[in-house]
Amino acid sequence: MSAKIALVTAREALALDEDMPPLVLALQSQGAEVETPCWDDPGVDWSRYDKVVLRSTWDYVERIDEFLDWADRCAIQARLLNPPAVVRWNTDKHYLVQLAHAGVPVVPTRFVEPGTDPTVELERFLAGKPGAFTVGSCDAFDQFVVKPSIGAGSRDTARYTRADRDAALSHLARLLAAGRSTMLQPYLDRVDEYGETAVIYIGGEFSHAIRKGPLLRLGDDLVSGLFAPEHITPREPDSDEHAVAAAAFATIAEANPLYARIDLIRDDHAAPVVLELELTEPSLFFVHAPDAAGRFADALLEV
Repeated sequence: MSAKIALVTAREALALDEDMPPLVLALQSQGAEVETPCWDDPGVDWSRYDKVVLRSTWDYVERIDEFLDWADRCAIQARLLNPPAVVRWNTDKHYLVQLAHAGVPVVPTRFVEPGTDPTVELERFLAGKPGAFTVGSCDAFDQFVVKPSIGAGSRDTARYTRADRDAALSHLARLLAAGRSTMLQPYLDRVDEYGETAVIYIGGEFSHAIRKGPLLRLGDDLVSGLFAPEHITPREPDSDEHAVAAAAFATIAEANPLYARIDLIRDDHAAPVVLELELTEPSLFFVHAPDAAGRFADALLEV
């Protein structure tokens, strides 16, 4: 009997998901029945599927509680990949604190929580003083980034100089007033030349990697769509990038994620550090690794 697979998306995302067509074809070539339902469609009977795979649910950020509740309900009816506990942990970037405590190098980050004074928090950050939740050293930087702890696609994320303090403060205050935990990070400007390296694991093994060009430019408007436009090319990670990605993956290996994307940039000493660990709905850039969709299909049908 053929496996029934749901590759879960969102209404606005399906047409934008470049991974979906090759993955559907790879699964169908192995005899699977594949559908692409939206996570918030009340008419979907999730118990119809053997496995439900989160792919392009890119609209969850503004509805995080609803999304996480759906994931819990869905997992009772079918096997959800990645599982709800992984998704709940990964959708809030406070996980960077746990990675740092496990010895994984991460981008220096100061978390600012709703209910705190944005003026005080920003001034302390600019002065290099630690906060209640701070990882890495946040001193000696000229530019910095403000972004929500729960976010995707670079939405509500912006880059500022110290001279832009008022604009940054307004951004920070707006996020906090909306009840959103916020991150302050020094802008590591080696990304302007080197870009990001996204290291992708499928079925617990390294699959492929890509280079993502720099996304944040001074003075740009905030992203209005589901994600910021990206310039993607294939990349073979350097040995130090492989090492950091492997260390990051080791922290979540017990959860047996079907897929993981580990986004790395280089710090002021040219050492790779984790920017994000993507276990929920990451693009996996199959078009830049022709065998990757097949590997994903194999791993999915085997679990």
